[in-house]
Amino acid sequence: MLAVVFGAVIGLALGLLGAGGSILAVPALVYGVGQPLQTAIPTSLAVVALSSLGALLPRERRSAVRWPVALVFGAAGIPAAFGGAALGKLFPQRWLLLAFAALMVIVAVRMLRGGENHTGACRTQQGGINWRTCLPKSVLAGATVGVLTGLFGVGGGFIIVPALSLLLGLGAQQAVATSLVVVLINSGAGLAAHAGSIATIDYRVLLLFAGTSLVVSIVAARLSTRLNSSSVRRWFAFVVLAVAVFVAAAALVNPSALG
Repeated sequence: MLAVVFGAVIGLALGLLGAGGSILAVPALVYGVGQPLQTAIPTSLAVVALSSLGALLPRERRSAVRWPVALVFGAAGIPAAFGGAALGKLFPQRWLLLAFAALMVIVAVRMLRGGENHTGACRTQQGGINWRTCLPKSVLAGATVGVLTGLFGVGGGFIIVPALSLLLGLGAQQAVATSLVVVLINSGAGLAAHAGSIATIDYRVLLLFAGTSLVVSIVAARLSTRLNSSSVRRWFAFVVLAVAVFVAAAALVNPSALG
């Protein structure tokens, strides 16, 4: 049941906001389903990849994708995802989950702040993108997302969406659609980086989790233009904060339960 509930929440966030939903996948799998972190991360990546794919299915969503931007961010994230996966093997699960809880707080705070000003520091007067000056920043942002994807099993849309808006000046719908492509690329790379743990995946849990998330993300993507995204983002941020507190407390109080 928890796999279905959290799958629906993740699909809803990805479909409506293009970001943030994957942050709940690992806590749900570790504490709700009882999986060890080494299994929860590749399972989460598979769920995020399928959910982002579902959110991209509506034709109007695909037409909003800025493909050159998505490929630059995605290409930078692929090697970084392998680096993040290798880095994660150096730390105990307890410390990884505490770091993950801190990441969740950062995500929630960013969601609560909202209201980004889409100034587009890299926009030209003709409406294009000045890649000469903004390519290093774009590569750095993409690599940062890749490290987080490999390390924690998250999609990284909470970084990609504001980066696309503030750095490259993409509108809300373009930023969301483009971020979903980047999340899909990074999730695939992260899953490949955790190939050694794929054999431990419980495919019944994966199918329930991913199936629910996929269906909900498709429906939510079609409804995204009709709902108040600011309100959805705010309430989702409160959920993320609550889960972050629980993850941190559980890692501190009962580390032996981490598998």
